[in-house]
Amino acid sequence: MSVPGLRALLAACLMLVVGLATAGGPAWGQTPAPVQDPPAIRLDSDAGSDAAIASRLSRIFAQLDTLSAVQVRVAEGVVTLDGVVADRSDLDRAEAIAGRVDGVVAVRNEIGASVELGERVSPFLQQLTALWQSTLDSAPLVLLSLLIVAACVGLGWWAASFNRFWRGLTPNPFVGDLLAQLVRAISLILGIVLALNLLGATALMGTVLGGAGVLGIAVGFALRDTLENYISSVMLSLRQPFRANDHVVIDGHEGKVVRLTSRATVLMTLDGNHLRIPNMMVFRAVILNYTRNPQRRMEFELGVDAEDDPEAAIKVGVSTLSALDFILADPAPSGVIVTVGDSNIVLKFMGWIDQASADFLKARSAAIRATKMAIEAAGFSLPEPIYRLRIDHTPDLLRTGAGAPANAGATPARRRPGPPADPGPDPAPSVRPDDHIDRTIEAERRASQEENLLSAKRPIE
Repeated sequence: MSVPGLRALLAACLMLVVGLATAGGPAWGQTPAPVQDPPAIRLDSDAGSDAAIASRLSRIFAQLDTLSAVQVRVAEGVVTLDGVVADRSDLDRAEAIAGRVDGVVAVRNEIGASVELGERVSPFLQQLTALWQSTLDSAPLVLLSLLIVAACVGLGWWAASFNRFWRGLTPNPFVGDLLAQLVRAISLILGIVLALNLLGATALMGTVLGGAGVLGIAVGFALRDTLENYISSVMLSLRQPFRANDHVVIDGHEGKVVRLTSRATVLMTLDGNHLRIPNMMVFRAVILNYTRNPQRRMEFELGVDAEDDPEAAIKVGVSTLSALDFILADPAPSGVIVTVGDSNIVLKFMGWIDQASADFLKARSAAIRATKMAIEAAGFSLPEPIYRLRIDHTPDLLRTGAGAPANAGATPARRRPGPPADPGPDPAPSVRPDDHIDRTIEAERRASQEENLLSAKRPIE
């Protein structure tokens, strides 16, 4: 074998020895702990020592009611137990007591368990009698503890019954009710703690509190969505991102707010239907409130011919919007060029309205109508899409021109913008806001007794 191979073999042997030493044996350099020998058994045991062991065990068993019938025999240090006991647990108990006596070499347990009904029932009746007597002795203390719990609970409910006081501490009635419920819970816990201290069951109190904590965690995980929804209700009632009758869009759902309850936010859609959204979704959603700012901008697009002057068309449209009585002068209406297409130029017109006096959809419809008519009256055309058709294989008739109309190849003359013509009297449509949804909400709110956590006294977020 080569020298490198010998070195590798020695290194492997050394690692094996170190591993065995650290895994199973004592640490390196330490002396192994001496093994203790079992206690020596005396072989020359005389009859006097056996009699002493038997006498000692007999006196011990005589003091125990459940082992008083056990008989003891001792020979050469070997104890033989005989007799009948009522419970099988007493067999191991007698054997354990005999093994603890000095000089006993071994224990032979020949005790049998009784199957007689009287002997099995008698200990149970004795325990039941002792428990009943203990209950009678501690009855005054237990009664006093129950009175303390009842007094604490009654005091807490009496203090929580002042709804006006608790709601006066906070402008939100929902938070006031929460404070009242908190007072009831604290009074109950205080009464239980005082009762357990009076009974001296402090260890039981710790166990109960620990179990209540574990139970609370388990219930919290099981009712996580319910608790989250309840907490969201509290936060929404405090922050109040909207008020009753506000026109909002919550997570894509549009409608007017009817009420905020402890479970959901109730909307009435523009179709007149009820919509309930869980408060945890409302708290996390993006909320668009159209009512918060009464001024709202509307916009629409119109197209003119590609050869028309877009700036002139914008001036006509803006002047038409300015003449409408429901369009605000400040900020003033405006128009811009959006894009230039193949056959038209797209214009966008914008104007502001006051939602308190004008309905948004009606005002936008009336503005589109008036602007379109004004642009067309000014000589601008609103063209449709134009498609150019190319025919590669034309018939001979068209190729030679025979029978073709005289003006077949002539280009039709385009109408140029001229002065606007008088469209004549045309009554403008009404843009007054439709209050049907608002009246429906008020009637539903008066007819329903459901809670409403939205308060006009709190500032809106």
